[in-house]
Amino acid sequence: MRSSIMRTSRPPEQRTERQRSAGPTLVHVEQLLDALIAGVIVIDSSGVILSANPAALAMHGVDRVEDLGTTVDDYVQRFVLRTPDGRRLARREYPLMRLLAGDSFPDLVVGVAPAGEDEPRWMHQVRDVVMDEDGGDPDWLAIVINDVSARHDAEGRFEAMFQANPAPALIVRVSDQRYIRANQGFSDLSGYSNAMLAGKSLFELDMFAGVDRHDDVRVRIAAGETVPQLEAELPLAGGGTKLVLLAGQPIEVADERCLLFTFADLEPRRRAEREREASERHFATLFRLAPVGMVVTLGDDHRIAEVNEAFCRLAGYADADIVGRHADDLQLWDDAADRRSAEDEIEASGSIHNRDVRVLGKDGTAIECLLSASRISQGDAARTVWLYQDMTTRRHNELELVEAIEAVMKDASWFGRSIMDKLATLRRPATGAAVPVVDLSRREREVLDLICQGLDDTAISAHLSLSPNTVRNHVARLYAKIGVKRRAAAIIWARERGLN
Repeated sequence: MRSSIMRTSRPPEQRTERQRSAGPTLVHVEQLLDALIAGVIVIDSSGVILSANPAALAMHGVDRVEDLGTTVDDYVQRFVLRTPDGRRLARREYPLMRLLAGDSFPDLVVGVAPAGEDEPRWMHQVRDVVMDEDGGDPDWLAIVINDVSARHDAEGRFEAMFQANPAPALIVRVSDQRYIRANQGFSDLSGYSNAMLAGKSLFELDMFAGVDRHDDVRVRIAAGETVPQLEAELPLAGGGTKLVLLAGQPIEVADERCLLFTFADLEPRRRAEREREASERHFATLFRLAPVGMVVTLGDDHRIAEVNEAFCRLAGYADADIVGRHADDLQLWDDAADRRSAEDEIEASGSIHNRDVRVLGKDGTAIECLLSASRISQGDAARTVWLYQDMTTRRHNELELVEAIEAVMKDASWFGRSIMDKLATLRRPATGAAVPVVDLSRREREVLDLICQGLDDTAISAHLSLSPNTVRNHVARLYAKIGVKRRAAAIIWARERGLN
C-alpha cells in the first residue's frame, strides 16, 4: 500500500530534529493526521520513530511521542504485546519489527500493556502502510491502529456465554459457509472438536442431506436468513448419525455475518418410540397367541377395539362381528349389573382380578369365566384389557365332586376331623363359607381379617383398641398356627380357605 498521509502531534517550534530533517512533506502530512480517529505511528527505514498522532498516543496511555520510545527497540522495551489468546509476542513478532522486516499484515490483532503488566489494557487492530513519493524505496513506514478493546471485550463475553451454553451450538460464516466455532455441547453431541471442524464447509459435513426442503434450506443459509426448526440426521465423528432438532439464527461475529445453529438431541425420543413400537408388537403377538380369551376396549364406554382368536372361539363370534361394538350390543354378559360393577371398579382402581362372571356365547350358551381386567397405556386413548378364562368345565367337575362328597358325608362318622374340614371346604366352594382347618380364636380371626384388608400392625392396634405389643403377639401366634412367616402368605392362606 502506498500513501502520503502523515502527521505530527506538536507545532513546528516543538518538533524534534529527526522530524525537521525528514523534510517539509512529512510536516505537511502530519498536520493532516491530527484529526484522524485511527492511530498512526510513523518510522523511518532505520527504525526511528518519527511521529505519532494523538489517537496512537492515547491508545498507548502516553502524552508524547518520546514516551513511545525513540526507536522501535525502545518501543519493544516499553510495551508488552500479546496475541488475543494471551501468548506473549516475541520481539520479532511486534508489528513495528515486522514492518521493518518487510512483512505485510493487513489485519493483525494484538493486546497491548505497559511493560511490567501481565494483562493487556488495550486491544489493537493493526495494519501496515508503506509510503514513498517517487516509487522507489519507501520514504516512511507506518502502522495504522484501531482500538478494538470494546469489540474484543464483547467478543470475549460472547465466547464465554457461547461455551457456557449447555445447548449444543456452532457458528457458520455466511460468506463461505465454513464452520468457525463450536461449543462444548456440540462437541459432546457430535464428537467433533473445533480442530476437526476447522476449514470445513457446512455442506462438506452435511447435516441437511436428508431434510425436507433441502434446496430451500441451502438458499436461506447462503442468504444468511433464519433457518426454521427442522429435524435432521447429524453426522457423528465416530460414524453414524444422530437425530436432532436444529434451527439457525443470523448473528454477527467480529463484524462478519454468521449463522448460529442450535441443536436438541432427539435420539432419546427416537429410542423411546422404537421401544414403544417394539413393545406394541410384542403385546400384539402375545395378545393374538394367548390361549385365553382377551378383549381390548376403548374409552370410558368400553367399545370393543380388538379381540383375539381364543375369545372368538370362546364366544363363538368372528372378530368382524365384535369389533366396534359394545358388550350390551352383543348381550355378552349374562348380567348387565355385573358388567357395570366391573367397569366401576376398573374406573376406581384401574383393575380387577379373578372375578367370577358369566358371559353368553353367540348361541346363548352360558359360559362360566374367571375375569381379570386392567387399564393400560397404549397410544393416546384410554384402553382396558379384559381376560376371560373359561371355567365352565372346571365348575362342572367341581359340582360333580361336591355331589360325590355330599353322598359320602351322609355317613361320615369314620372320618377324622382334619379330613372333615377339608371335605367341608370342597363342599361349599361357591358360597365362600369354608371351614378353617386350624382352630383360630375370635381375636386371631379378627386380626387375620384386618391383615387381609391391608392394615399394618399400627392400624390394627387402633382399629381393635389394643396395644401394639398385644397386636404383635396375636400376629405371631396366628402365623405359628397357620404355618406362615409373612403377611402375604397369611392373606393367601385365608383366601384359599374362603376366609377373605
